Amino acid sequence: MREFHADEGWGVIDGPAVPGGCWVHFSAIATGGFRQLAAGRHVWFRAEAAEQDGFGFRAVKVWTEDVEPAGPPSLRPSPGGAYRSRLTLAFDEPEEAGD
Repeated sequence: MREFHADEGWGVIDGPAVPGGCWVHFSAIATGGFRQLAAGRHVWFRAEAAEQDGFGFRAVKVWTEDVEPAGPPSLRPSPGGAYRSRLTLAFDEPEEAGD
């Protein structure tokens, strides 16, 4: 792990398969709780070729243990339920002309 900006939620991973580095967003980190990485920490990852903020690769899944966690990373809250979001949109019926 080259660098990670926890306050901005992104970082850069280096590896032989990603020349020039691989951009990583916190949502790709496969762990519970607050998702962040530390510079210098050894990580495993899957990446795709994509132009992202000046990098030729973007991480799609990152983990810190020897064994890849099953399934994709998700933004489900940790068991403590520290965050949740909901959006509801409602529209009024348009008024008829001449009313």
